[in-house]
Amino acid sequence: MAAMTEPKLISGNANRPLAQAIARRMSMHRGMSVGLVDARVERFNDQEIFVEVYENVRGEDMYIIQPTSNPANDNLMELLIMTDALKRSSADRITAVIPYFGYARQDRRAKARTPISAKLVANLLTEAGVDRVLTLDLHATQIQGFFDIPVDNLYAAPVFSLDILHHFKGAREDLMVISPDVGGVARARELAKRIGAPLAIVDKRREKAGEVAGMTVIGDVTGKKCIIVDDICDTAGTLCKAAETLIAAGATEVHSYITHGVLSGPAVERVENSVMKSLVITDSIEPTEEVKNARNIRIVPTAPMFAQAILNTWSGTSVSSLFETDTLVPIYEGLYSTL
Repeated sequence: MAAMTEPKLISGNANRPLAQAIARRMSMHRGMSVGLVDARVERFNDQEIFVEVYENVRGEDMYIIQPTSNPANDNLMELLIMTDALKRSSADRITAVIPYFGYARQDRRAKARTPISAKLVANLLTEAGVDRVLTLDLHATQIQGFFDIPVDNLYAAPVFSLDILHHFKGAREDLMVISPDVGGVARARELAKRIGAPLAIVDKRREKAGEVAGMTVIGDVTGKKCIIVDDICDTAGTLCKAAETLIAAGATEVHSYITHGVLSGPAVERVENSVMKSLVITDSIEPTEEVKNARNIRIVPTAPMFAQAILNTWSGTSVSSLFETDTLVPIYEGLYSTL
């Protein structure tokens, strides 16, 4: 049975364009105006964060839209302080909508005397008063187990499959999905299954952390349009080198589909100067002007999926239905045609 109150959205400063886009999509779905709760999230002179909510939220079902992208610490603190403000204002339920979950790459102790920061962040969110988390493509799905509250992890693969089937209509038989490392095979296999393409792997050899000594292609990519799929692109060094390796192995084109475009440091310049014909990312992280103006970087919207996921969470209906292509086709109607 649907909740008695309407869902209410509030946003920090991390990605307000995405939050506004989600509100617009929810307005379309609901047939009524859905806006962001009027609030201010500001800094004192010493950079302490101050939050003030101007609307009554007592008994409301609240959704805080705030990725913890760069600057990760500031955006995480904004999320925690907004949660505390809502909790102390008697909000009934608080869902943290975190399109990009920062610190997810620190999900285990790979070496001695290192932290498991993803678990620490999970504890912070829970202690602050978050009742539920909605996120996209966690770096490691086991992070869901770090929480003692419900976590809904959406996937970009269904949306990427729509995009691929739309943009490669006449060349589907030439497509091959590539995992950039052995650890990403499951993610790549899922996308390959959705578009009916074969799978290959680029195997990396490292001599020391952060430095790739060599790459080997496992599989025959001769004459193929290769699609590299991964969850995060940070400095793009490994991604660009993988593209070069695929071209050298006989691939005709290389395209990349990456969920979270962190794109720090020289990443954009590297992508523009690389052999990749295109890099497709989502708007889970607010793109910079450099990213928007890059000749071979394209952005896929996530607002339709997040808007529907929020409505499903609010009404108590299935969120996992959004993993199915048939469910997403009408949600993304007007953007893609797969016929």
